Amino acid sequence: MTETSDTQSAGGEAREAPRSLLQRLMRYIPLIAPVLLWAVPCWVLLYTGQRWPLPVTLIGTALSVLGLAGMPIAMVRGHGRRQQDRAAIVGDTLLGCVWVLFTWSVLLGVLLRLALAVGGVGDGQDRARIVTWAVLGVAAVLLSWGYAEARRVPRVRRLDVELPRLGAGLDGTRVVLITDTHYGPLDRARWSARVCETVNTLEADLVCHTGDIADGTAERRRAQATPLGTVRATRARVYVTGNHEYYSEAQGWVDLMGELGWEPLRNRHLLLERGGDILVIAGVDDVTAESSGLAGHRAHLAGALQGADPDHPVLLLAHQPKFIDRAAAHGIDLQLSGHTHGGQIWPFHHLVRLDQPTVAGLSSHGARTLLYTSRGTGFWGPPFRIFAPSEITLLVLRTPRRSG
Repeated sequence: MTETSDTQSAGGEAREAPRSLLQRLMRYIPLIAPVLLWAVPCWVLLYTGQRWPLPVTLIGTALSVLGLAGMPIAMVRGHGRRQQDRAAIVGDTLLGCVWVLFTWSVLLGVLLRLALAVGGVGDGQDRARIVTWAVLGVAAVLLSWGYAEARRVPRVRRLDVELPRLGAGLDGTRVVLITDTHYGPLDRARWSARVCETVNTLEADLVCHTGDIADGTAERRRAQATPLGTVRATRARVYVTGNHEYYSEAQGWVDLMGELGWEPLRNRHLLLERGGDILVIAGVDDVTAESSGLAGHRAHLAGALQGADPDHPVLLLAHQPKFIDRAAAHGIDLQLSGHTHGGQIWPFHHLVRLDQPTVAGLSSHGARTLLYTSRGTGFWGPPFRIFAPSEITLLVLRTPRRSG
């Protein structure tokens, strides 16, 4: 690998786009959402004609009120200044549980009740109780399965990616992508070691980590991140920052990854040479870096590509998929991103689409730019993955196949 270019400041300030009505409304979501998340399941499960015995109704209501009051408190104590891991685990788990209860209370509260009514099953009380037990049953199954999905070592997702400008000498280059490991309150040091062992079985030329290593400082999560130092690649291991690094002393993570033998691509690039052909491996800081206030941290694509031959294909690491507009404008061949977690808990991916152009998989943008968005290797917050499995991604780069 040949290193070129260094971090530079981009000239001029980007003009902030005027906020849309949706963006203004989003400011009130943190106030409204907890009330809806707890009130809707409480209403559907207890007050829509079930006529439960009074103790059942009172206990169920009390649990909902305690959840509504306790979840925000635990989240603030766990993820705020105090950084109390036990509180974070409680708050995150409650958030995941109530999201699933809310989702299926809405779906089954409408669809199943309608189906029962059309089918003439029971009276109003019978149908209401069937809905309650169905919601609780589905939620219990999904949460148990989702917890197991979140804690397991991700399956490897393999795909070939054809790049028209890739030279024949680089055909078959193996790129492994891990991202959004989110080491955090739940100690996952053993899980981290097993992930790295899986990566090492893939015989990668290049291993990439596209950010959100952890929730917490490098000093605090060092034990969970240390196995990353065992990852092997024949050419290089490269890393770019994610938005969560900027909540937890990002420079500490950049320094630790360098200490572990990874190349932090902070608005710079390396060259991968094989068989007489060259691939530019570039990386940028996360788009939230500039607002973090850390000197020299910003997403600066022009700086990352400075000195690179424009005739060479470029593989770009950028944490968030929405960087793809800038990548396409610069004629990048392939951007690798994470951030979305594939939605993590269905149907949250619909909300992710409000902020990101893609949620998962390979997509095409502009004249020649491809974007691969990983569903992530770990999980953030709620220890559940429901209909959004984690992944370790193996991308095999291919030259265009020409007919005889």
